[in-house]
This record gives sequence, C-alpha cells and structure tokens, in this order.
Amino acid sequence: MHEKERHRIILSAIQTRPVATVQDMVEITGASEATIRRDIAALHVQGKLRRVRGGAEAINPPSQTGLVGRPYKVNEAINLPLKRAIAREAVALCQDGDSIIINGGTTTCQMVDHLAAYQMQVFTNSFPIAEHLLHHSKNSVLLPGGAIYREQNIILSPFNNDVSQHFYAKKMFMGAQAIGPLGIMEADPLLIQAELKLIGQADELIVLADASKFRSRSSLILCALDRVTTVITDKGLGTEDRDMLEAAGVRIIFADAHQEGIEKSTSAA
Repeated sequence: MHEKERHRIILSAIQTRPVATVQDMVEITGASEATIRRDIAALHVQGKLRRVRGGAEAINPPSQTGLVGRPYKVNEAINLPLKRAIAREAVALCQDGDSIIINGGTTTCQMVDHLAAYQMQVFTNSFPIAEHLLHHSKNSVLLPGGAIYREQNIILSPFNNDVSQHFYAKKMFMGAQAIGPLGIMEADPLLIQAELKLIGQADELIVLADASKFRSRSSLILCALDRVTTVITDKGLGTEDRDMLEAAGVRIIFADAHQEGIEKSTSAA
C-alpha cells in the first residue's frame, strides 16, 4: 500500500475512535508496526494528528465514536472484481418471493445490481444497499432503527427489542472481517451484537468472502463455522482452508472474477 493511502486510512481511523492504537492501524493497513510508527510520527509533525503513547488521536475528535475497522470508502475499492463476482453468485441463490437479510458491507453491496430483476422482501442495515434497491428495483426494503455510523454506512441498534426480531429470513448474506478455524470473525463489539441478532432470524447463513479473508485474523468471534451454511469465495482459496470449511460441513461456491469481467465487457459492447 502506498504511503499516501496509508496516511489517508490512518487519518480516517483516528476520526472513528478516541485513540487509534498502532495495532489497530497495522490490522487495517496491513503494514508493519515500524511503518505505522513512522507514519504517525510524520503526520504528527505535519499537525494532522496527535501522537500518544501506543497510537494516535485526532486533533479535533468527532462527537460520535465510530466502529473498529477500515472505513467503507477505503474497503470499497479493495478486490473489487472478486467482490462483484462473489456477489453475483450470492444473488443466484435467491428466488422471487424470498425474504432475505443483507448485512452491510462492501462485498454484499455489490449484490444490488443483480437484485434489480427480483421481487423480494429485503431487510438491510446498509444505507447504500437500501437506497439502490429503492430506486432501481421492485424489492420491498426494510431498515432497522438505531444509530447511524457514517464511516461504515450502516445503522446499528443498541436495543435488543427492535424490528429485526420480527423479520424472518430464508437466507442471510453477510461479509466478514476474517474467517479461521474458530469461525467468522469481526473487529467491533457493536457489529457482533447487531449481527448476532440478525443471524438468529435466518435459516441459512451465507458468507461472502474473498480468499484474502482466510489469511486475516481479528479479535472477536461472531459465530462458529458450523452455523454457516455456505461460503462464497474465489479460486484463490487455499487447500487447507477448503478442507477446514468442508470438515465443518460448509458448502463452498467458487466465483470467477474473470467471467464477471467478460460479461461486463460484453454488456458494455
């Protein structure tokens, strides 16, 4: 990752929490600890952040604390062809009349273009997904109540008794911060709380994750692999990770980013 891109991510990170630790920024940029410390020192000298013990803080911190993890705008462009191909395979699992949950995220958001031809009930906590479906589809769209997190473009409710408890879904589609032997992992406790409520309302849990998510790790476990019905990933998935999913009884669907590119080129012509 280029230095300017790292600096942009670091400056975004310090706007979403009281103090962004060096380890936080190592996880969201993939850079080494030494590199992050140099970046913080440089940005401190430039007056763009305040260096503190173990990390950095904003010069003018926001009134609302954000969520741990990369901002939506940063994640959006990462592995985009793979995300599009994975999302296409996800929509292929849907049928008219289905009730589905689509959890907010940059991979699940790529489902919206393919959902235009369907008529379903869609529950989502994602602003971009809801807005697109309202304007470009005949799907019925439901949103939860709660606080708005601008960096992630999602709505999260702090209450146990919210509208999600009254929505039944045949399938839930979600991304993940990481996937490993212990299960599906996320980076923020608020995300865990919200996603656990939604998972409990769906018969099938379908995880959309490119192969890089199997090389990542996070600090919080959302659910064990045996709760997952299907993982949609790409052909870069390693043999060890494939064996891990199969041992847990998880169905694997492989998306072809090359085929997605061909079809986009054909339609453009």
